[in-house]
Amino acid sequence: MSWILAGLGNPDVEYNGTRHNVGREFVAHFKDKLPKKPKILDLNVYMNSSGGPIKKAVTSKKAAEQLIVVHDELDLPLGRVKISFGSSAGGHNGIKSIEKALKTKDYVRVRVGISGSTPSGKLKRPAPEKITDFVLGKFKPTEADKLKKARKIVGEALELLLTEGLSPAMTEINSR
Repeated sequence: MSWILAGLGNPDVEYNGTRHNVGREFVAHFKDKLPKKPKILDLNVYMNSSGGPIKKAVTSKKAAEQLIVVHDELDLPLGRVKISFGSSAGGHNGIKSIEKALKTKDYVRVRVGISGSTPSGKLKRPAPEKITDFVLGKFKPTEADKLKKARKIVGEALELLLTEGLSPAMTEINSR
C-alpha cells in the first residue's frame, strides 16, 4: 500500500501566506521533491471541510494508516514540527472533519507550529478570542527564518516517513 499525502489549508488566494495554510503550502512545495512519490490529494475545499475529499481517497481504516496530513498547530511554537499518530484533534477543525469522515484517528499527522514563543522558548498561544484572526493572519517578516526552518524539517519528516516509516521518522523529528 502506498502513502497518501494531504496538506490542509484554504483554497482562495487571499489565504496564501497565512498560518492556517502552512500544510497546504508545504505539501505543494515538496510534492515534486520527495524521493518516493505518494498520492498527493488536491484539497480544493476549505480547511473545515477537509474530511470529504480525503474520505474519497481513503476508503478504509487500514488505508487511513497510510495517510499523512500536514497542518498548522497552535500548540507548538513556530519552527517546531512534530509527527503524531492516532492523537486527538485538539480543537483543530480541519482534523475534526477528517476524523469524522474517516471514523478513525489512526493516521499520521505532521504538525507545524505556528504560535509565538517567549525568549526562553515557552509557547505563547494567542488569546482564545483572537485565535481566528491569528490563524488567518499572514506570517510577519520577522518570522521568516523560523518558517523556513519549519519547512526544512517538514521536508525531512516527509522523506523519513516515505522511506523509513513512522517509527524512525517520529524518533528523529520529535527528538529535536
